[in-house]
Amino acid sequence: MQTAPAIQTIRLVVSTSIGEVREDIASGQKSFFAGRQFAAGEVISSFAAGEVHTTPSYLTVQLGDNQHILLNPEYLQYINHSCNPNCFFDTTHLTVIALRDIACEEEFSFFYPSSEWDMSQPFVCNCRSQQCLGMIRGAKHLSAQQASAYQLNHYIVGKRNLEG
Repeated sequence: MQTAPAIQTIRLVVSTSIGEVREDIASGQKSFFAGRQFAAGEVISSFAAGEVHTTPSYLTVQLGDNQHILLNPEYLQYINHSCNPNCFFDTTHLTVIALRDIACEEEFSFFYPSSEWDMSQPFVCNCRSQQCLGMIRGAKHLSAQQASAYQLNHYIVGKRNLEG
């Protein structure tokens, strides 16, 4: 009996020294996966502003009230959201940091409200973690208890302190 050929469901988009961007062919969703192990606290990558915008988009990281950057290297934009993130965008030092040990082949993820005050495109989270918050809208919409569970960038911490 002849077996049917395997149907490819994932496509490699780009391979880097850090990892791979893969695309789910059916959904078009792209994700960034670790190409090696990373230890908690390790710098995964540095980044810079590819472009600076005055308003947020689903691809930007917020540095200030009217300062939203597109990431360079571009492949970092494929680090998706999780309510149980394994990395953090340190916008003070412009580095991505491992929050915990990350295994080779593990998908990189970060907590979007850690770097966005009021998101341009809120969404229902599908991370399925025990601490999933459901609707993700930005740090402005987190309770003090929710915010205290996450590492937040310098701008978000300052903004939360001002908003009281």
